[in-house]
Order: sequence, then structure tokens, then C-alpha cells
Amino acid sequence: MSLPDALEAAAGALPQHADAIRPANGDPARLLASLAEPAAAQLLGWLLTNRPGDGEELAEAWSGEAAGQAALLAVDEASLPKTGRKPLRRLRHRLRSRGVATPEPAPGPTVARLPGLGDELRGAFLTPFDPMGVRNVWWFEPHPEGGARLFEVSLDDARGLLGFEVYSASRSEVRRFTKQLAAQKGFPALAVETEVAQALVQRAASRMGERPAPKRWIEWRARLGATAEARLPGELAAEALGAADAPEHLEHAVKLVSEGGLGPWPPLREVLRPIVERLRTALESPLVVSGATKREQLGRQLDEAADEAFAGDAGAVAVHRFRESAYVFWRRGDEPGARACLAAAAAFASAPAAGNPVARAFVELWLQPLLASAEGGGPASEPKREPSLLVRP
Repeated sequence: MSLPDALEAAAGALPQHADAIRPANGDPARLLASLAEPAAAQLLGWLLTNRPGDGEELAEAWSGEAAGQAALLAVDEASLPKTGRKPLRRLRHRLRSRGVATPEPAPGPTVARLPGLGDELRGAFLTPFDPMGVRNVWWFEPHPEGGARLFEVSLDDARGLLGFEVYSASRSEVRRFTKQLAAQKGFPALAVETEVAQALVQRAASRMGERPAPKRWIEWRARLGATAEARLPGELAAEALGAADAPEHLEHAVKLVSEGGLGPWPPLREVLRPIVERLRTALESPLVVSGATKREQLGRQLDEAADEAFAGDAGAVAVHRFRESAYVFWRRGDEPGARACLAAAAAFASAPAAGNPVARAFVELWLQPLLASAEGGGPASEPKREPSLLVRP
């Protein structure tokens, strides 16, 4: 892969820096000029992790400039896989030989490394939640007969395992596949430890309820071993960032939900349907009330809907999803987004949903077509609008 192609993949994985990466059109000098030092270090770290050869090419091009040297020295070597540490060390050694001071940067929080494809042939990837609350997990290991064994799992923390498959693949096939995972647009995968991936799968499997488990999972669950001691990604993010209880953090979480940065993670149809029907009935009431009274009544109904939608286990699922989403933002270098997710998780864990502005944002998003029809004065029960009122899980 060429450096411009690698930078395009990085722009997809680091959306907060995409507006600075893409206009440079692969030119290292223009790219360095458009990035602040922290962003340049994050980009270089991502490339050395996911595209070591291209990362080395960019770092070498930057090594003649003071800003590039600062970025090179700011990369956390401990967070890189072996294939990324080697070129970083070589370039830092060259800087020392030219008289540039190269003190070791302060150690950052421990995060999972992109799995190497050396002799061990082990690693794992995890995608963020999609709009329905589903995410995919992959991990691979050596196959006893040669090549690799690849596990592919689709899971929903509310409904359990949705799919579990096992494949045999060659080393080159695994290499191509992992590159595609890290570069895919929309939901690029993040590298995690294999034990973490398996712990997430086992957690989801424990929530199957009466739903039948995937056949392949039944065959393999006993062979995967216990991973209860593995720390989930959300726990790592919470430990690294600490408490996120400032009002602006929760406000940012509301904005993320309202503008589509997270969610909408709709509830099951049987939960949402009665909420929709009650609200429609209230909006169609023939009683004439003042605008202020109508808004007050609507506010109470939306608070009641939030309490109902996030009652019991649904609230715990929201806490888990926001903590796990915090890890994704943190790994992408978006600390405000990560802190917003941790604040939302704390809000769901500590107070009723009726007083939670993030829960209210979800409810308004789910009911947006119905609320819009009421505000516009049109009939809330208009048949052609019916399909858009229920977000199908």
C-alpha cells in the first residue's frame, strides 16, 4: 500500500483529524504543517501500528523538521506492536546520532496492540457499536495443521450472540483480512487482546436467555477456556481517564446522541410499540390546552417513556455500551468523546432515566417522526408515516 492510501485509511480511522489529513494529498510536508503536535503523534502512532512500512516512510520524511521530530518522540513506543517498534527505534537512533535529544516519553495508558503476524499468529479485533447496538469481534490463532484459525462473532449486549463462525485461513489471507478490518470505513476495527475479545463473547453468551445459541458456539465454548479475569475495554478507558462528571461532559454526550455520533440503539419492538401508541393517543387528544401546558405534558410523557425504555436490564446495557464506546473514542484519540461516554454511563448508573438528559435524547430520537408530525400540525396517525415510527431491532 502506498503512503497516500495508508493516509486515507488513517483518515477513516481517525475522523477527528480527517480534515487535516486528506487535503495534504499524501504530501508529508503539507501534512505536518496542517497537524498540531498531538495529532501528528497520533497519526504516526496509528500508521506504525497498522501500516508499519508507511509509518516508517512518513516518520523518515518528517525527521528533518523540528515538528516532525517532536511527533516522532511523542509516539508511545510501548503501545506499538513489534513491527512498529523496530522502525521507531531506528529513526530515534538516527536522531541521537545527529545530536537530537531523544528522552523517553512518559508512559501512556496501556492499550491493546495491533496483533502481529509473526510466529505466534495471534490477535483480535473489535468494531464499535453499529446503530442497532451490534458489534463484531474477530480473533485468530495458529491452526494445528498449519495456517490460522479465524473466529468471527456478531454480538449484541442486549440480546447475546447473534452469530459465531470459525474459519481456516492461510497466513497471507489473515494478513490481508486484518488490514481490511483496520481500514474499513464507517466502523473500522480496533486491535484488542485475544483474552478481551473472548471475554466480550462470553459475556454476550451469558445473556442469551431463551434464544438458541449459534451452533458453532455450542461446539466451541468449552474449548475457549475461562476469561473471566480479562478486563473489558470500557474498564481500561475508565481507569485511564478517571471520573468524567463535569456538566459539559454530559452535554457532549447528549450532542453525540442527538447528532448521530452514537446510537440510536433502539429498544426491542415490544418495548417501543406501547410507548409510541400512548404518545400518539396523547397527541391526538381533542382537549384544548395552552402551548405551555401541552409542552409540560409532552415533557412528562417523554420522561415516562425514558423510564420505561431504560427500566431494569436496559439501563445496565446502556451503562455497558457507553463505557465500551468510551474505549473506542479514547483509542481514536478523541478524549472529549471518551469522557462524554463515561459521563453518560455514570448518569445511567446513578439516577432514574427520567432525569437523564442522555436518555431523553434517545427517546426523542426514536420518536422523532411522531414528534415532528405533532409540531407541524399534521395528523399523528397519518398512515404513510407509520413505518418510520418503529426502529426495527
